[in-house]
Amino acid sequence: MRVGYARVSTKEQNEARQIKAFEEKGIEKIFLDKMSGKDANRPQLKAMLDYIRDVDTVEVESISRLARSTKDLLEIVDRITSKGAKLVIYKENVDTGTEQGKFMLTVFGAMAQLERASILERQAEGIAIAKEQGKYKGKPKMAIDEEALRRECMKWRDGQQTAVESMRRLNLKPNTFYRRVKELSL
Repeated sequence: MRVGYARVSTKEQNEARQIKAFEEKGIEKIFLDKMSGKDANRPQLKAMLDYIRDVDTVEVESISRLARSTKDLLEIVDRITSKGAKLVIYKENVDTGTEQGKFMLTVFGAMAQLERASILERQAEGIAIAKEQGKYKGKPKMAIDEEALRRECMKWRDGQQTAVESMRRLNLKPNTFYRRVKELSL
């Protein structure tokens, strides 16, 4: 069976291009994740790895759709090949059914990891320059009803309720709750 794996980084991104390519190639089963490829902890990737058998071919649009680090890529490929299946990657023209394909996969995987590191580095440099110019101030603070925070904090400090209950009532995550409590000296 020919199995396709597609991934986009966010729920807002469109996977149509990848799905269309699979359909045009006659892929029989498609797994799709809508989340970052920064690690291999993705539900549909895991489902695909559990699903494949020794007669299957896993097909992917590009290495970056499968993994962003060489380590993750090689671990995923190892799981695929240990089941007797093979991997075909369209963009980089890689087929793990050949020795040359296995070699090229490692080279392209290292390049994908370098690309991700370069993107993050350029992003950090851009943010630093924008901060120096006063154009970037980070994520705006979430608007919070300070009076409600004071009331809930008093209940928590008096032992009338837990901090978790205070966070739930205010609809705040722990980091935000404790940071605001500290900022307001509560």
